[in-house]
Amino acid sequence: MSLDLKSLELFVRVATLGAIGKAGAEFGLSATAATQRLQALEATVGTQLFHRTTRAVSLSTDGEIFLAHAKRILGDVEDALADIQPDPRDLKGELRVACSASFGRLHIAPYVTEFLENHPGVSLQLVMSDSVIDIVEQGLDMAIRIGALAPSTLKARKLAVSPRCLVAAPHYLDKFGAPSTLDDLKTHNCLAREDMRTWSLAAPGGVVHDVKINGNFSSTSAEAITEAALSGLGIARKCTWEIADQLSAGTLKPVLADYSVSPFWNVFAVRPPSKLPSGRVRAFTDFLEAKLKKIPALCDD
Repeated sequence: MSLDLKSLELFVRVATLGAIGKAGAEFGLSATAATQRLQALEATVGTQLFHRTTRAVSLSTDGEIFLAHAKRILGDVEDALADIQPDPRDLKGELRVACSASFGRLHIAPYVTEFLENHPGVSLQLVMSDSVIDIVEQGLDMAIRIGALAPSTLKARKLAVSPRCLVAAPHYLDKFGAPSTLDDLKTHNCLAREDMRTWSLAAPGGVVHDVKINGNFSSTSAEAITEAALSGLGIARKCTWEIADQLSAGTLKPVLADYSVSPFWNVFAVRPPSKLPSGRVRAFTDFLEAKLKKIPALCDD
């Protein structure tokens, strides 16, 4: 079986536009010539890819399946060509990256313009969600993950560290006092992320203590926890990159600063295991790593 890449490209455009004539015009083909190329492709793969009417075309069931493979094949060819280009400005194609909403807003979105100016042939889609996205299932190129990675087949590369600490607003500490021991922490209003009611804290000697916390507020949103802490509601467990400005301004103060939150977290770039990283993935990973290493809250200790 021999597949013509131009026919695959035409197939994808027809599937996208839903019109043979319009897609054919992009390739300098008449509607008749485009139809003949599609019919030749169907003969090659041995199945009908489109349902045709006098007004429109739509994908058949087999066509839906074949479309995903055609996009992957064309993407792989594009990646292969990009990988051998000597100038990074020659990179082309779409890059789809997942990240948490907070981290994306603070530490990725500010650099998007610079990255795209450096790589004018690349388009970037930033998928920001506080839920963990299955990048393989969703067809994404990579994700930025923060924390201790669970075992998986994903390929991971460490970009930076992500220290965590306990903090509270000064007016909360003035009203209720600052805890000086882990036992004191049990009597304070602690703000839980996703109803996690146990905090693990490592003493200066490295011994880790699990502390059951109590509190009247929890949230799935990291930013909601920050706002609650700023308002004086209680003590929060936060990544330093989330609250660097508040720590600097003194609107949040460290609590039990001699203890470190366990386990220690890092920032990772993860990608699907099935193929080598594309030039776009490598370029964005290198670019982001260089940016993150300049941020004090993400520097190695």
